[in-house]
Amino acid sequence: MSAVLQPVSPPAHHASPTHFDPASQPRESIYQPEQAGLIFPVVPVFASLADQRQHLKERLVGACRAFALQGFDYGFAGHLTVRDPERPHLYWTNPMAVHFSQVRVSNLILADHNGQVVEGRHAINRAGFVLHAAVHEQHPDIVAMCHAHTVHGVAFASLGKKLEPITQDAAAFFEDHVVIGDEAGQVSVEVQAGHKIANAFRGVKAAIHQNHGLITASRHSIEAAAFWFIALERCCQQQLAIDATGLAPRLVPPERARYSREHVGSEYIGWLHFQPIWSQLVATQPDMFD
Repeated sequence: MSAVLQPVSPPAHHASPTHFDPASQPRESIYQPEQAGLIFPVVPVFASLADQRQHLKERLVGACRAFALQGFDYGFAGHLTVRDPERPHLYWTNPMAVHFSQVRVSNLILADHNGQVVEGRHAINRAGFVLHAAVHEQHPDIVAMCHAHTVHGVAFASLGKKLEPITQDAAAFFEDHVVIGDEAGQVSVEVQAGHKIANAFRGVKAAIHQNHGLITASRHSIEAAAFWFIALERCCQQQLAIDATGLAPRLVPPERARYSREHVGSEYIGWLHFQPIWSQLVATQPDMFD
């Protein structure tokens, strides 16, 4: 009779707090419970920079694995970054020419704004360095970024226009994303190209780079940057489907779109949306932590 394998709980440092206390913790969102003692994700607080770094690296791997599940891979294209908590001039990123599904803590690389690998065995993605390093350097408040060559995002980017507030989900990006025309369609491998793109990321969480694809940035977490990328790709798919009908959609009025963005489009909500994705990954892909 064969042995039955029992699920193994991940080490404690992989987990985040699970109980929100409204009496002692400030509420950032109407979605946080007013009743004490209920299971609800909580943004972690770290005892040391080493603990915070480990957390960030694990969530960066989780974001890469989530992109794999979404089918966002396209050869070696696609790069995700998160700023190091102790050395803000350095950032962690996925290794060059490694599939999103094969990214793990042990093969992440740490790079500087000049594209030099400080830690890790793999090479850096040149286009990723040019784009992400410029944004991280120009915007010290941005802690994480995501970019991939996705089917619907790249297709929508060819139109050179913003998303319309066609749904509650799309309203999360209302007045919170830009279209970048600079370097449109030209591979971003020259440093000056990265700086042109970086100029657009003032006060927004997402950009549609014409003839190239989607980029998201977060001042909160890699989880928020990753989820808003997933959401933006989904909204582009919906917009293309509606455009294909030839019918004019009824848009969410601006005041309602702003209200929805306030409640379902914040950095915190992006982080919160990623938590069930993280839980599913921890349960099914323990090799992330190798």
